[in-house]
Amino acid sequence: MSRLEAKKPSLFISDPLTKDTVSQSLSLLNRILKSCYGPAGRLKQLHNGVGGYVCITSQSSAILGRLSVSHPVLKVLTTSVQNHVARFSDCGLFTAILCCSLIENFKSLHVPSCTVIKISKDLLSLCTDYLKSEACGCRVSVDFSNLKTLLCLVRSILTSKPACMLNATEVEHLTMLIVKAFMFTIPCHVETKAVLGKCVTIPVKGRRVLDSTVLPGLLIETPEIQFAKLLSVKRISSDTIKIAVFCVSMSGDLFNPEEGMITVHHGVSLEMSELNQLLNVGKQLVNDEVGLVVCQKVIHPSLKQYLKENQVMVVDRAGLSVMEPLSQMTGSKPIASTHSFSPSCYGSLKDVCTKSFGSKHFVHLIPNDTVVCSLVLCNRNETTWDELKRACETAEHVLQLTIKEPVALLGGGCTESHLASYIRYKTCSLSTSSFKDADYSQTQYQLIADAFCCSLESVACSLSHDDKILTDTVYGHHWLVPSGFPSVSNWSDLLSKCGCGINSNTQNLNWRLLRPHFGSPTLQSCPKEPSVKTADVLTLDCFAAKYSGLQVAVETANLILDLKCIIEDQN
Repeated sequence: MSRLEAKKPSLFISDPLTKDTVSQSLSLLNRILKSCYGPAGRLKQLHNGVGGYVCITSQSSAILGRLSVSHPVLKVLTTSVQNHVARFSDCGLFTAILCCSLIENFKSLHVPSCTVIKISKDLLSLCTDYLKSEACGCRVSVDFSNLKTLLCLVRSILTSKPACMLNATEVEHLTMLIVKAFMFTIPCHVETKAVLGKCVTIPVKGRRVLDSTVLPGLLIETPEIQFAKLLSVKRISSDTIKIAVFCVSMSGDLFNPEEGMITVHHGVSLEMSELNQLLNVGKQLVNDEVGLVVCQKVIHPSLKQYLKENQVMVVDRAGLSVMEPLSQMTGSKPIASTHSFSPSCYGSLKDVCTKSFGSKHFVHLIPNDTVVCSLVLCNRNETTWDELKRACETAEHVLQLTIKEPVALLGGGCTESHLASYIRYKTCSLSTSSFKDADYSQTQYQLIADAFCCSLESVACSLSHDDKILTDTVYGHHWLVPSGFPSVSNWSDLLSKCGCGINSNTQNLNWRLLRPHFGSPTLQSCPKEPSVKTADVLTLDCFAAKYSGLQVAVETANLILDLKCIIEDQN
């Protein structure tokens, strides 16, 4: 016992935000995340110090999941953003950048944290109430009878992921596939409580992106495909195949000794007893006119042979991932025993065929009602495929969220700059009497509101890494001037459309440089709503994800600003 080290006392850190190490780490994290933001974001190569898997990405889910963060303050921030991404899949960088900017701007004011928190909560309510109102100038209604808005949503997500290495043609191809796959998952017959189907991603690496496709039903990869015998699968009618799904091993393996003792009579072979039981299962399946057997695990070769001789198609080693969509698609119940099961567990299919993509072979299960589909996703190499898979999953989740709340927000930095203009106008128009019963001054309120707006504008400015950034004085939208042009007064010669694509330079607008610094000018009137919110190509953001991201950013910033001490175990 004398050789053991003495227990170290816990480390007590008071007022952590006043420490230089925290400020420097927060500033560094903010710069890293800002440099990743948007279609022109810089890629990050992430790997551990001893080698291993290398990830090239600009997506928040990959960056924050692999970034080593040691300080407790930064852990609070990154964990909060990761929880948001886990729920909404989108707007992770928006949330993180806004949170970092809020903390840095609020800290620089030297206003008591309790006052900052109280006022920032009021400003957050002002934002959320405005975003929820029909009068909001950056809301776009989503009409599911017209696919244009859905295509814009998906296209905006794909173009914001530069590590996918997609050209314009590939973006359009994938956009159509993702929307088509999403439509497959919407049930044709809506009951009292509709449940969306599932899109299963099938990886095919080393192929062109344009080789990607979407198929109704489910693809199950199988190495031992026999094309000739598939045509003679048993059917109970011309368009119905009965299917049995097993989630238990049918390999004939003996029991695990750890599960208990087994008493065996003299002369009885456990192996033969188990095989006979499996063959009895096969006879029951044949008698019940089952045409397809899918097993999550391994099927004994003798049972396979027996079933094939009786025109029953066999697919084993299907894996756990296909069990849920297979049950949902066929109506079957996974059978967990080879000793007794009911025919009510069977499901049905419309047809079975085979598909090949590159060197991979699949059994294609075609359902009667399409609620499950397979997205065959191709890309040139593993790195770009991983990034593309994350982007496609995000797009699918965003479409699902949009069904619940059929609204989108203008993208391209226009929502952030418009919100900042709106808050500046509303807060500057408050009379002195509004602060009569408040426990803070009008000056403090204006300072914190200005810092809040600067933080929103900082997110919008992060979309550009080289260009000049403008905002118009009518709608408060975000505009980019290509780099290399001098600062001139007649901006209309250089501008075509705002960041979201809804406003053009033909509307006789005035612009000013957008600099997220304190004391920016205030609009003389409330920023207007565009008269027409339609265009062939709009940049849109998911309403639910950005709305939640705004709340998470402000609430996390307030939590960190309220930290008075950190107690860290050193053992």
